[in-house]
Amino acid sequence: MFKRVKNKVVRYVLIAVYSLIVLVCAVQLNFLWLFGYSPTKKDIVLPTLNISSELYTADSVLIGRYFEEDRDPVGYDSISENILNALIATEDVRFYKHNGVDFIGLFSSAISTLRGDKRGGSTITQQLAKNLYRTRYNQSQGLLGRIPGVRMGVTKFKEWMTAYKLESKYEKKQIITMYLNTVSFSNNAYGIKSASLRYFNKQPNQLSAAEAAVLIGMLKGTTLYNPIRNPDKSKERRNVVLRQMQKEGYINEEQYISFSKEPLDLNVNNPERGGTNDSYLRTAVEKWLEKWSEEHDIDIYTAGLKIYTTIDSRMQQLAEETVSKQMNGLQQRLDNTWRNEEPWRDKSGSVIPGFLEDKARKLPIFTSLMEQYNDDEEKVFQIMREPRKMTVFTWEGDKDVEMSTMDSLKHYVSMLNTGVMAMDPYNGEIKVWVGGINHRYYKFDHVNQAKRQAGSTFKPFVYLTALENGMEPCDKYEDKPVRLDFVNKQGEKEVWEPKNADWSFSYRNMSLRWAMARSLNTITAQITKDVGWDKIVETAHRCGIESHLESVPSVGLGSNDVSVFEMVNAYATFMNEGKRVEPILVSQIYDNEGQLIASFKTKEKQVVDPENAWLMTYMLRGTIEEPEGTSQALWEWDLFGNENEIGGKTGTSSDYVDGWYMGVTKDLVAGVWVGCDEQSIRFKSSQTGEGSKTALPIYATFMEELYKHPELGVTKGKFPDPKVEIKKKYNCPSPRIRIEVPSDSTAVELDSENENVESLLTLPEAEASDRTDINEIER
Repeated sequence: MFKRVKNKVVRYVLIAVYSLIVLVCAVQLNFLWLFGYSPTKKDIVLPTLNISSELYTADSVLIGRYFEEDRDPVGYDSISENILNALIATEDVRFYKHNGVDFIGLFSSAISTLRGDKRGGSTITQQLAKNLYRTRYNQSQGLLGRIPGVRMGVTKFKEWMTAYKLESKYEKKQIITMYLNTVSFSNNAYGIKSASLRYFNKQPNQLSAAEAAVLIGMLKGTTLYNPIRNPDKSKERRNVVLRQMQKEGYINEEQYISFSKEPLDLNVNNPERGGTNDSYLRTAVEKWLEKWSEEHDIDIYTAGLKIYTTIDSRMQQLAEETVSKQMNGLQQRLDNTWRNEEPWRDKSGSVIPGFLEDKARKLPIFTSLMEQYNDDEEKVFQIMREPRKMTVFTWEGDKDVEMSTMDSLKHYVSMLNTGVMAMDPYNGEIKVWVGGINHRYYKFDHVNQAKRQAGSTFKPFVYLTALENGMEPCDKYEDKPVRLDFVNKQGEKEVWEPKNADWSFSYRNMSLRWAMARSLNTITAQITKDVGWDKIVETAHRCGIESHLESVPSVGLGSNDVSVFEMVNAYATFMNEGKRVEPILVSQIYDNEGQLIASFKTKEKQVVDPENAWLMTYMLRGTIEEPEGTSQALWEWDLFGNENEIGGKTGTSSDYVDGWYMGVTKDLVAGVWVGCDEQSIRFKSSQTGEGSKTALPIYATFMEELYKHPELGVTKGKFPDPKVEIKKKYNCPSPRIRIEVPSDSTAVELDSENENVESLLTLPEAEASDRTDINEIER
């Protein structure tokens, strides 16, 4: 065909053009699998990016991100001119003059390389092609890619083709924006916005010329010129970029001299971009979305979602501040309890031998040292007991100390931890989630992962079972010794003789309400015997406890392990007229284009008769209103007034290992657990370790602060009136108790309706302590 063309020059030109067309087609079609993958027309029109998803509170506060590549694309108008100028001056000065491939630049680059000044000839568009379509990855290579030298030629040719395709589809502004949104800036920062926030805690439209030069300078080598790892090299490279900007007329000589003298002035303290970008709440939502992501085939790490939780950031902040303040004091109390003694003790109170060493053997550093020193354990422990400089977590902040590995291990295992959750009992929205004292040092979530003995907070399920078996709040039991004979699962006969917390018996007849208010083990055990512990287990499961519960006589005293999450959910059933709701942590999810793709509402099921549910809220109020109720410490806080009503229940497990408080108001149900992760480390006595001394103050302080902000939707007031007829007798006479009046040492027996109460309140000779007693009767 070409022989017909007589002119040799024309003939060779035609051959070259034809060969180029054939080559383009062969590369595009990956002929005989020789060339590997090339981006299709669809790829060019719709380039895909792995975009990080963002996590927000209900009031639109960003609290976390999910990403494989921390990328958050921005528009052209959101990028500082300083960034654009620095990029063009350094990477592609003819960006606005070429069509994707700059042959003049290639020729100039080749000449410079021959002279010893090695320069790259790739344009910004070519680099974008490489970033978007991974043209240099093995999976993009064909059979020719296995031949040294040929591989790079084929790759370059594909990048040229892709660059031309990009230039034909997009304007220059779009291309440079896409490039800045795709390029890596190290430290898992992809794109200019992530980098701006990571290194300077600024939006990309706020960067100065010097700051922009630091980031653009990194593109030559993100590790070598990383401003965190290599500040000197980074500054040197920044000044090269600034000189290029001056050379191209973007800054003048005076500005160059000024900018080049500036320090790097990094700001890496952005809470969402620096560090681990992790929290209890972020991890909980991640786990919560696992099933949804799988069902909808959506990867939250790459889809660029906007995920809105039900958490109220203001309530969350109040809870976190309360935890920080209260746990600091509780930690000091625990430290003072043991002082210089070893705190890990068995049930008899004896020190557990080898406790710390056993913990140390599970550490990665122990394994590493054992390999290094040929399994010489004595040598390894010797090294682990040598002091060295380290940073440890304290309630005064991270502290630089000189401490051995063994001492730091003791420090961490002896720290008290906590879990706090608050929920709207009617719509199931979780408002507060505090999974522990510090997620960086304690990953375990004490709201939904940790399960601990519930202690007396479990007793309401016993009393609900009693109501469901026909009993009434005014029915009475005698506070007396109890003996239960039963057969365990192994078929062996056992005897259970529970004691009250104070190891005494009053032998008084007490209403169910007063007995639950005082949290008497003897009466709870008697009710358990009468209604059957199997039924109590069934009641608890029905209300919201999902953990396995051993059906044993002690079940009503909280001998089983449960989570804060479960307990809050179960107590919400009482407040919600007996309807169990499904707790909701995520409310809405939007895609990366702002379209709503999912919304979540609670599911509810009637599991308790509304009359019995309302009576349980009345019973829970009794812990504050009845004499010697276990929640009466709440009167020390500013929680009452405006006819406010609160119900609650304290809980303490054996040997003061776990402290609990569950509180209910007309708007909110909240649960608090306090204890050490190591259950062998605990308080010594009821004066320091009971739930009323550990968990209750956290709840009370949080609610006190919350009531100062009625705009958050939690206000003081009475519990809702029953919506059904209450047929059971519940407004029983208050118990009569004896009070010694110092003026004549005469014992007076009173109840809240006794006319002597009012007259005694006016007696001038009555001591303050007596007035307190009388006030408690009135309440």
